[in-house]
Amino acid sequence: MNSIALVFSAGLAAGAMNALAGGGSFVSLPALIAAGVPPVQANTSSTVALFPGGLASAWAYRDGLRPVGSVSLRALLATTLCGGFAGALLLLWTSSAAFTFVLPWLLLVASIALAFGRRIGEALRARWHIHANAVLAVQFMLGVYGGYFGGAVGIMMIAIWGLLDNSDIKHLNAPRTLLVSAANMVAVLAFIVANAVHWPETLVMLVGAIIGGYSGARIGRRTPPRVIRAVTLLVTSCITLAFFVKTYAPLLLHR
Repeated sequence: MNSIALVFSAGLAAGAMNALAGGGSFVSLPALIAAGVPPVQANTSSTVALFPGGLASAWAYRDGLRPVGSVSLRALLATTLCGGFAGALLLLWTSSAAFTFVLPWLLLVASIALAFGRRIGEALRARWHIHANAVLAVQFMLGVYGGYFGGAVGIMMIAIWGLLDNSDIKHLNAPRTLLVSAANMVAVLAFIVANAVHWPETLVMLVGAIIGGYSGARIGRRTPPRVIRAVTLLVTSCITLAFFVKTYAPLLLHR
């Protein structure tokens, strides 16, 4: 019962985080590992569990769906689907030991994106603009990252989209939620076909993530962005530090 409560609560929090600022996997993945799911399967199960919550958020933002600058939403969607499938296959080919070793670094990359993604995007926009074809190439790589791990991938998408001449940063939340869900969709299908999902924990987390995702999208329209950002960064930083200590401290002590 304690594991069920832990996984459900993590689903609520992760779904809300994804709707508000991204980074829901920072909560869902550690919770599944704490519940006894092996690391790679915890990541696949987390992706499956958070997928419906992402769809709920995309539905809440549906009125804002539009092209990103000069790039059609259809082209971005197709590119993201291909990248997400490639990332899912890469994860399935990764051993648990290798994933455990690289996980803290994935969390660190996601934490940096959450903390500084907006500033980096603004600095890049002030100096460079890129062609639509380049955006699609980078979008494919982000799709790969989304299918493999996906932490803060939505923030990374917005930073890249901002380099388009005609992009409107204020209206990118809707396509962000849709395309993050697209990368997750093909990953979910691959994980299910590969029988890489721990269903009891996943289904419990899935219910919580649906509730959290839709509620988070509603709350995000009323909560000051500074509050959302501060809470998100605090959570992600603490979890990232904990995983570095857990993974690498024993290695240092044995030297």
